[in-house]
Amino acid sequence: MAGFTESLRNIWKIDELRTRILYTMGLLMIYRLGAYVTLPGVDAQALAAINAQSDPNNLFGLLDLFVGGAFSAAGIFALGIMPYITASIIIQLMGAVVPYFQKLQREGEEGRRKITQLTRYGTIA
Repeated sequence: MAGFTESLRNIWKIDELRTRILYTMGLLMIYRLGAYVTLPGVDAQALAAINAQSDPNNLFGLLDLFVGGAFSAAGIFALGIMPYITASIIIQLMGAVVPYFQKLQREGEEGRRKITQLTRYGTIA
């Protein structure tokens, strides 16, 4: 036991390792908090009533298990990367139809940066 506590002390003495551990723990805390932030437009009481009536051994219960309870709480992190992928697909389709996006696609690096920025805005919207 003394060796274990000595190892922990040595870990905290190394600045870079301590910074990385604290950064990782901070990200985990943000993720856990974000799992309980309800999506805008979702009635939390109605969702709780539906979850109370449903069988926990179905597909939704399994999905909820994998995302740490964020699915049953309709947490903002339960969405995953789907909003970004959807925004990216929409921007790419607009590139085939809208002249402004066609021009951005031909501009090279600067156009690519602008498309990436618009995709991120679309993700939030």
